[in-house]
Amino acid sequence: MRYQPNPHFMRLFELFTSAPGSIGQNLQRQLGEAHSDTPLLVATGTDLVLFPGGGRPPTSVDFRKGTRGFFEITAISHLGLAIPYLARLRELGHPTWENDARELIAQCRVVQEHNSVSYWRDEVAVDAWRGHEEKITDLVDYTCAVTADYLERALENPELLDFAYLRANLIEGDGPDAIPVSFNDMMAATFALSALDSLHRSLKWINEQPIDWARLMVLVVGTAGRPSAGLTWQSNNVCSLLHEASGRKLDPARLIIAPAAPAIDLEQLADNGYRARIEGLYRKFWYSCLSSVEMSRLLWPDYPAFEKRIDQAPVVDADTEVVNAMPVVRSVDDKRAIVTRLRYVMEDPGAQIATAGVQFVLDQLIANGNQPELVELPGFTGTTYPAASVRL
Repeated sequence: MRYQPNPHFMRLFELFTSAPGSIGQNLQRQLGEAHSDTPLLVATGTDLVLFPGGGRPPTSVDFRKGTRGFFEITAISHLGLAIPYLARLRELGHPTWENDARELIAQCRVVQEHNSVSYWRDEVAVDAWRGHEEKITDLVDYTCAVTADYLERALENPELLDFAYLRANLIEGDGPDAIPVSFNDMMAATFALSALDSLHRSLKWINEQPIDWARLMVLVVGTAGRPSAGLTWQSNNVCSLLHEASGRKLDPARLIIAPAAPAIDLEQLADNGYRARIEGLYRKFWYSCLSSVEMSRLLWPDYPAFEKRIDQAPVVDADTEVVNAMPVVRSVDDKRAIVTRLRYVMEDPGAQIATAGVQFVLDQLIANGNQPELVELPGFTGTTYPAASVRL
């Protein structure tokens, strides 16, 4: 017979915590009502939504997938992994790797035909990329040409898919048959370009909001890339973005990461009923996490307190073999740290992939008053991508 707790004990349990109108829920509800005018910022995997409080309507900004150029530049970035993935599929004997390679070759050629300065300047028209359109066009043409050419030759000579050869001549670019610009540089550049756009627009929107950072409640909800990613301060892009945008006034303890909280339907925010319900739900989430904090301070003020700290990022040098946190990039030429960040986000399931390109770009935008034209980009600034299609 399956165990069932005694109903009288269950009722005692529910009176404090889980029943409607329980002691714990009453306290959370009361705290929420007492702070209904406190501003609440909700961050999803793609949007920032500010509820100013007091029943006032929210404002929002889309900082990721709904933005111009995201899919285009990310599609190019993925080509740095596509050839190694096909090489691994071949090693494993997957029956469609050759067909997959031919389809990728064909699509690279199609993209080359549609890639132009006017497309990036007039159709994509990303403010943060203004002035870089010709170089982006060269980067895209180069990457597509190299990918297609390399795979065409690999279909004839599969030895090109040997990982030692592939690493030296395609990824690192230091082998005897190396391509002109390594795919490490290309991936660093595309990550940085994506970060430059999303960070620039997010900072612009944040700076336009009358945010009281000392009082602000922050809730990070839903998934951010992989289901296992972005669950800590150090691994979630939004945390560092908001902390730096606030001039480091945001208290880390007031930022709660709640992946189980529901996502926002932005289109429904125009409906007053939906808006009130979702805002109330998010406020309840925030206080359900923080009500115990208040109580612990009242109960045990003479004992050591918990303090959420932001760990210092490690520095990578020539002798570094292992990192347990995302390393800091010190300059646009700090290639070892830049590539280590690429490896880190691939290897740690808790890391957001996009984090690889964020830190160095964010630091520069903050230091330069959010002026993207003053930002140096790894793999892009000072790097020349051949303008004509390349044959190896």
